[in-house]
Amino acid sequence: MNTMKNVSKLLKNGMVRKGAKLQKAQTPPALSEGVFDKISEPVSEYFTVGFAKTDIMPDDLDKRKYYVAGYRAYNPAKGALDPMTTSAVYIDDNSGRGGVVFVSVDSVGLTSYDVDIIRGRLIQFQRETGCRSINILSTHNHAAIDTVGMWGPLPKTGRDKKYMQILHDGVVRVVKDAYSNRKNGSIFYGKKEAPDIQRDSRLPHVFCKDLTRLRFVPEDGSTEVWILNFASHTESLLGKNSFVSADFACYMRRDIWEMAHAESILFVGAIGGLIRLKELDEDNVKSTLIGGRRLAETAVAISDERKLSPVINILHQEYYCEADNFLLATICNLHIIRSSFFATGEGALGLSVKTEMTYFEIGELNMLLLPCELFPELAYGGYLSEQESAEGKSPDINPRPLIEIAGDKDLLVFGVANDFTGYVVPPNDFMLDPEAPYVTDAKDRLGRKHYEETNSLGPKTAYVIAEVFEKVMRKVKN
Repeated sequence: MNTMKNVSKLLKNGMVRKGAKLQKAQTPPALSEGVFDKISEPVSEYFTVGFAKTDIMPDDLDKRKYYVAGYRAYNPAKGALDPMTTSAVYIDDNSGRGGVVFVSVDSVGLTSYDVDIIRGRLIQFQRETGCRSINILSTHNHAAIDTVGMWGPLPKTGRDKKYMQILHDGVVRVVKDAYSNRKNGSIFYGKKEAPDIQRDSRLPHVFCKDLTRLRFVPEDGSTEVWILNFASHTESLLGKNSFVSADFACYMRRDIWEMAHAESILFVGAIGGLIRLKELDEDNVKSTLIGGRRLAETAVAISDERKLSPVINILHQEYYCEADNFLLATICNLHIIRSSFFATGEGALGLSVKTEMTYFEIGELNMLLLPCELFPELAYGGYLSEQESAEGKSPDINPRPLIEIAGDKDLLVFGVANDFTGYVVPPNDFMLDPEAPYVTDAKDRLGRKHYEETNSLGPKTAYVIAEVFEKVMRKVKN
């Protein structure tokens, strides 16, 4: 999620005030405990995989106002550099339990509101196919049409009903087409450190440098499908851009096709902090092309692979996370953003969001899908020391990193998955402006700005994620 300065104008203009009366929050439904859907040994000798993709572009971009979802509010699209797309990959371990679907959307993010609509439209598909898990992830693309709402003509939403219908239709179509296109084959997992093209704009400089690849090789020798994960905001076009684009993801996928004649689908990792590509040329379009090309070259160069056993185990867990960000709660209440809050009585506002995480085992690879932009140190460790942190707080107050909880240094994190809940900041470096919390970027004793906190649910989110994941892993290990 980008800066709340876009929506803080509402406060300054007196349209919304802290403490403004909100509509009555919903009563929180009880959440069921996730069950680990597991087999220990493969039933089949192969995976079955299908892939599909489609454009999700409006046909009236030159006649209708669509807002670019990045950096500033009210940035109408002037045209398109390349098409936004959505892709889906269907994977079945042939154990008789049903397949799973992973969708990648060239969007800044989709809240659970849209994810629930799409899943609702696929209920019959699941009944007919036995599909047991549908996961909808975004590339967090800041050159896409606004799918969240906070980049429009405030105080009106930037979400366009017509465009959201196009997007929903596209996702439903690629899920069904991926199932129809399935073939038998093997999946190989490998990774390679990308060249020095990432930047971390906030200390500590901790992030995953690897481009990871799950490579599906069909038995019939037809087109391979590459499932890629990389830690970067998809925003190489940067803030001056007013054109719709899939950003570097588009050029990476095109170049992989050109170099290897393979289809590819991109997902992002732990990108909080803030992790993005460096400016690789003074011209932002050229920089974006270069970034895509270098990632494609890295993907093609992966050679250290291992074959994965055809087993897919899943544990899906819903959870509540308290929401102390009153500005976010208010703009959701005004339907600028479509997301629901529940009256759990937790936190400063007594409100929480209902969201989810999903743990996957694909062969010997362990994966965690999270709804947020996670700070990488929460995944991998390397917290700021007491002397380096915003207010002199010890790293001991932070939760255990996710790889420690999982007992797996190679745990693969997927972000902006099945929801869009903002940044997750380590507690010992979480700081708000005391005069205008969640509205103005705080500046700490070391002169550093704390922008990401204004786009977070609050200071306890990291604890909640770690606690829920601890429970997930106890079930997995037991």
